[in-house]
This record gives sequence, C-alpha cells and structure tokens, in this order.
Amino acid sequence: MATDLATLKEDLTRRMEGAIETLRREFAGLRTGRASPALLEPVRVDAYGTELPLTQVGSIGVPEPRMITVQVWDRALVSAVERAIRDSNLGLNPMTDGQMVRVPIPILTAERRVELAKAAGRYAEGTRVAVRAVRRDGNEQIKALEKKHLISEDEAKDWSEQVQKLTDGVIKRIDDGLVEKEREIKQV
Repeated sequence: MATDLATLKEDLTRRMEGAIETLRREFAGLRTGRASPALLEPVRVDAYGTELPLTQVGSIGVPEPRMITVQVWDRALVSAVERAIRDSNLGLNPMTDGQMVRVPIPILTAERRVELAKAAGRYAEGTRVAVRAVRRDGNEQIKALEKKHLISEDEAKDWSEQVQKLTDGVIKRIDDGLVEKEREIKQV
C-alpha cells in the first residue's frame, strides 16, 4: 500500500494508462474500410484448450489494401482461426486456403458504420468503468491510511481530490479518443 501521494499517484496513473492502452488496441481493431493487421489483434482463438490471441497462432499480413491474410502455423487450428474471425463481430467473412486464411475487407455500409460507432462507444465505456475502478481502489487506500492514522483527515481529502483530478483527465482522454474514432469511422 502506498504511503505517500507520489507513490499512490504513480501506481494509479500506471493502471489508468494500461486501461487507455487497451482501449487504443480495441479501437485499432475497429476497421475503417482499410486493411490493417491491428484489425485482427483483439481476436482470440480457441486453441490448445485455452483462448489465445490470434497473433500467437499465426502471422498476420496485408498483401493488398482490402485484404488481410493470416498464415496459421498449426494446420489443426485453421478452422478455429476462421471461426474466431467470423465470430469476432467485426463483420468479416474469412476464407480458408490451405494454412492461409484470407480475410477480404468489405466496403463499409452506413449500417455497419453505425454498428462500429456503437462498438467504439462500448469499448470507451468499458475503459471508463476500469478507470473508475482504479479510482475507487485509490480512494480505498487513502481511507485505509487515514483509518490507521498514517495521514490526517485534511491530507486524505487533498489526496482524494488529486485522485479525482487524475481520473477526470484520463476520462477526458477516453472521451476525446472516442470522438476521434467516431469521426474516423464516419469519414471513410
């Protein structure tokens, strides 16, 4: 447990930044009409009795602007990779070609753009929830320190305000990222 404000803020900042980084990866997976390896990064494949990231069962390539390929390393996992991509709610229809899975990127329809914007909103809300959980944990640590008389009531109040300022800044970054992603989805 942190016993000074700097250590507490550093820990909370690290955890909140981790949530933002996860959001960035999820946003990268929302396609905007262009083929990108990042599109398939959030996909998880049922392999060897567990769920593995797609990047751990094959290599992802972009041979042309509207096509992604996945070279699956284990022939037994080709159908699992194809199923995982199809079930990923990305609106993609993969085709198997030996150990290669080809994923054509269709042109975005207005309906699909709305779905992608909603998915971006869900990702952002999940990140906000994670950040608020980090804030709650920080506030609980502050209350515990106050209860043990390691910090005064005034210090606890000041620390809580600092944690709230940190949280507000991170939530603003999440909201700004969502606005930017929605703009990107609508432009393409």
